Amino acid sequence: MNNFSSRSLWRFGFSARLLKTNHFRTAASNTSFPAVWMLLAQYPGRIPGSFAKVQRNSFFTMPETVEDKADPELYSPPPRVRGMTQLDREAFKRTIVVPVLKVQKEIIGSLLKPLKHTLLQRPGLKRVIEDPDDENSRLVMLDPHKIPEFSLGGSEQEVLKQFNIPPVVSKYDLELTYESFKLEEILRAVLPEGQEVTSGFSRVGHIAHLNLRDHQLPYRYLIGQVIIDKNPGVTSVVNKTSIIDSTYRNFEMEVLAGESNLVTKVKENNTTYELDFSKVYWNPRLSTEHGRIVELLKPGDVLFDVFAGVGPFAIPAAKKKCRVFANDLNPESYTWLLHNCKLNKVGDKIKAFNMDGRDFLLGPVREELSKGLLLQTEEQKPSFHIVMNLPALALEFLAAFRHLLAGAARGAALPTVHCYAFSKHPEPALDVWQRAEASLGASLRACCSVHAVRNVAPNKEMMCLSFQLPADVLYGRPCPAEEKPACKRQRTSKDSSEETLPS
Repeated sequence: MNNFSSRSLWRFGFSARLLKTNHFRTAASNTSFPAVWMLLAQYPGRIPGSFAKVQRNSFFTMPETVEDKADPELYSPPPRVRGMTQLDREAFKRTIVVPVLKVQKEIIGSLLKPLKHTLLQRPGLKRVIEDPDDENSRLVMLDPHKIPEFSLGGSEQEVLKQFNIPPVVSKYDLELTYESFKLEEILRAVLPEGQEVTSGFSRVGHIAHLNLRDHQLPYRYLIGQVIIDKNPGVTSVVNKTSIIDSTYRNFEMEVLAGESNLVTKVKENNTTYELDFSKVYWNPRLSTEHGRIVELLKPGDVLFDVFAGVGPFAIPAAKKKCRVFANDLNPESYTWLLHNCKLNKVGDKIKAFNMDGRDFLLGPVREELSKGLLLQTEEQKPSFHIVMNLPALALEFLAAFRHLLAGAARGAALPTVHCYAFSKHPEPALDVWQRAEASLGASLRACCSVHAVRNVAPNKEMMCLSFQLPADVLYGRPCPAEEKPACKRQRTSKDSSEETLPS
């Protein structure tokens, strides 16, 4: 079995406008060193034997800037904004002091390159401004962290000597406004000291999706507005107010700022989707996982997507010239699935269904497998893949594969299942493997791999278990004494919160 790995990079976008400038005065500054840090989260995943391999994701945080690490107060909003719940942009004005050099404008272009490591590097700030006292000169802003006591070092003085520029550093008042500060700087200044600051969010088209903690809720409307201000293209900010519904995989949300229209367009892996974010499930953090599964498919393969949503597995597979059977119980997801099939011109390659996942397995999947597995020839050997992306419940649906083709003629190949699950166990790979075996009633020791998809919450992982369906499970006849499986019921949040491993 091929070994695949994936990497998820959390990125946080922000924007800043140009800072306003004022007049000269005298002040001092401190120096420090750049600090960039990185957090790597990995899964232990100790699995007995050699039957399974765990592929790990790497999660990175946004690096701190030199200025923030060196002197967090230098570019911080004024203390008076602490505790603000209603955004007052005027309250963010403050003045700081930066060192500047007075330079003749005709040599500015030649001077900037040799001084690039000393120039003020803060994003959105003009490094060269007009000299209010001399129209033939310009003021070059320097990084106060790299000019201790506003005194130039030997290398900087040598550069200035080459251009016949006096090594005189002046002090300049720089007015910072609301537009000058980054999102995280604003929220850190507003929220109570010592409490977690929300700076990350999921971007879904024009929508920013937050999952705020309780202590952040009093500031939620301010947070929403600041996110819109600092992120071009974001026109609506929503906050999740309930857990994901296990039936339709959507959740209640509150619009914190901006427009209430939640019908949006997203692009993922070169495929465009349109959806109503308030009525269907969409998670941009699964983009890498969608691509990983589609990469396993070859033209002519057959994909059964049991919980298809709006089509992030099904449509790219169809574009790859696979035969696709896609199903979702949510009528809204089914409607948007059909819409996106037309949008991407793959309507003739996808058969869509709106039914319960178990009924889909016992109906269309059984019918197609019984025909397709027998039609394989030496020249044409398409692979059959079954994707089950409903992490809260999918393992329970594996029982539907028991005796699915009992009595049918056996084909030469067996379908591959990609089943997703959540785990809170210290060894999540072992946990989902054992739970899958319990649901199937068979061992997967020789035909299974476990992929770590992402960390969902502290001590909660999303895993993907991939395995070839054992022939005895698929074709075996039930024993006379075997009881009929109980009817499906929806698992409650209490049921899914804890899992008991078999001893």
